[in-house]
Amino acid sequence: MADTWTDGILLKIVNILVYFLFLGSNIYTVASPSSIYYYGKETYITPAPWAFLIWSLIHLLLLGTIIYQFFPNGKRVIIDGISWRFPLLGVLNAIYVNLWASHHYIIAFVFALFVSSAVTHIYYVVKKYHASESYADELFVHLPFSLYHGWTTVLVVVTAFDAFGVNRLTHGAGVWTKVFVFLALFFLEGTAATYAFSTPEGDLPASIAIAWSLWAIFVHQTDSGFVHWTSLVFAILALIWVFKGAYGLVLGRGRIALSDEERAPLVG
Repeated sequence: MADTWTDGILLKIVNILVYFLFLGSNIYTVASPSSIYYYGKETYITPAPWAFLIWSLIHLLLLGTIIYQFFPNGKRVIIDGISWRFPLLGVLNAIYVNLWASHHYIIAFVFALFVSSAVTHIYYVVKKYHASESYADELFVHLPFSLYHGWTTVLVVVTAFDAFGVNRLTHGAGVWTKVFVFLALFFLEGTAATYAFSTPEGDLPASIAIAWSLWAIFVHQTDSGFVHWTSLVFAILALIWVFKGAYGLVLGRGRIALSDEERAPLVG
C-alpha cells in the first residue's frame, strides 16, 4: 500500500509545532531589546554577531525538511528514520537558546551538550542508514543536519567560554586563557578536518559552518594579538578543509557521472 500524506500524521504535526517553537526562540533572541548577539558576555572566543546568521540558513533548510516529510521519500527518512529525535532536538535547542539569552550560561552549557548529543544522533542515523538518493534528500535532510552538526560543535565551545571563561571587556587574556583559547581553536579546526576526511567526498556543510565561525572569531577578537592571529591561522586551515571537501564532492559526482556513462550500451 502506497504511503499517504496522513501516515505518521501525529509526528508530522508535532514536527511542525516544534519547528515554530525552535524558530520563535531564535527570533526572540534577535528581536528582544537585549539581543544576546550584541549584548551578551564577551569572551576571548566570542565570534562576530554575523556568525549567528547561520541560524537563518538552518531554519530555511529545516522549513524544507518540514515540507518534505509529507512526501513519500521524505516520510521514509524523517518520520520512519529520524522519528521523534527531531522534536526532541527542537525542544532542547529552544531551551538552550532561552537559557543562553537570559545569561544562565552554566545551565546553557549543559543544554548545549544535550543539543549536540541529539543532533549527533540524528546526523549518525541520516549518514549511516539513509544515503542521499535525490537532490531533495540532499537539500532537505543531509544538508541541514550536516550544517546543524558543525554549528552545534561551535556553540558548545562558545557556550563553554561563556560559562567558565573571563569577560574580555574587564579582564586581559592571561596565560591560561590563551592556552584554552588555543586548544578550543585547534579543536574546531581539527573537527573541520575530520569532516573533510570523513568520507571520500567529505562533509562540506559541516566544515563550512566551522570555517565560517573561525573567521568570525578572527574578525571580532582584536583585543588580544595572540587570539586574533591564532584564530586567523586556524581559519585559513579550516578554509583549506572546505576546499578539500568541495573538491571531493565535485570529484565524487564526476565518478558517478562516469559510472553512468560506463553502464550505457555501446550501440543502440
